[in-house]
Amino acid sequence: MKVDFAVPFESPADCRETMRQAERDGFDGVWTTEVKHDPFLPLALGATVTERVTLGTAIAVAFARNPMTVAQTANDLQELSGGRLLLGLGTQIKTHVTRRFSMPWSQPATRMREFVLALRAIWDSWQTGARLNFRGEFYTHTVMTPMFTPPPHPYGPPKVLLAGVGEGMTRAAGEVADGFLCHGFTTERYLREVTVPALRSGRSSLDGFELVGSPMVVTGRTDAEIAAALAGTRRQIAFYGSTPAYRGVLELHDRGELGDELHRLSRRGEWERMGTLVDDELLAAIAVVGKPDEVAAEVRRRYGDLFTRATLYLPYEAEPGLVAEVAAAVRS
Repeated sequence: MKVDFAVPFESPADCRETMRQAERDGFDGVWTTEVKHDPFLPLALGATVTERVTLGTAIAVAFARNPMTVAQTANDLQELSGGRLLLGLGTQIKTHVTRRFSMPWSQPATRMREFVLALRAIWDSWQTGARLNFRGEFYTHTVMTPMFTPPPHPYGPPKVLLAGVGEGMTRAAGEVADGFLCHGFTTERYLREVTVPALRSGRSSLDGFELVGSPMVVTGRTDAEIAAALAGTRRQIAFYGSTPAYRGVLELHDRGELGDELHRLSRRGEWERMGTLVDDELLAAIAVVGKPDEVAAEVRRRYGDLFTRATLYLPYEAEPGLVAEVAAAVRS
């Protein structure tokens, strides 16, 4: 299991020093997320100052774009990085797609499946010279003239990873993607009983398939640090639990009613109160809690045979050296 570094949401758009340090600290890869910044621009900068780490988006919002724009950006990043890109795509939820990005929403799993197939058709046209003739239900790409065709490069298309929680999107990832990005709002039980079977239903084998996890970790060197970590993680779990699309995780653990209550509170903006509803049992099912050496061993126990890569998810302020310390312990 490779251990990667997630660039913090609050980092500036220019993350070159952060990525340099992640490589020096021994991380295997670096991931950006589309929250407050574009996810691709930091990777372009990072590609110029790193040599070894993979560079991934976890995630870029696919439905805020179209297959051609994503194909072009990813192709350039793959060449710029010397073949180190992992293109992680997600849907976001309907409210953000329609009201924040002003883009259409329908049949997300079916649309995402087609999105990936369109990407592959575009890349194949660029790499082999084949005529572009992709005609789908949602996307049509049938024009590619020499003026707009990038020259082939030696690295080929990047791997495409899809993010999801529900069974429909997970099956789609198994069918058409090279890997799956597991949401941080999950449990070992949900992964084994729902996620992996859904992936297997979409493909004959998981050999060579990237299963990338982002387990939440609650840790610190002092009691005060752990207390702050507990509070931050409870709030983050409550935030995710308020989203109806993630209700399946709670239902598997007989907590569906909690999801309803969190959703009601979120609509009233009662974010602090929501965190108090996440009890110790649910917290321990979703997050790994303990001192640095304890959480490293538990991450390995829970996920060592599941994940090919893992990014430790600390939804609170943590000293960078602590993250590197836990990651090193996981690797060892």
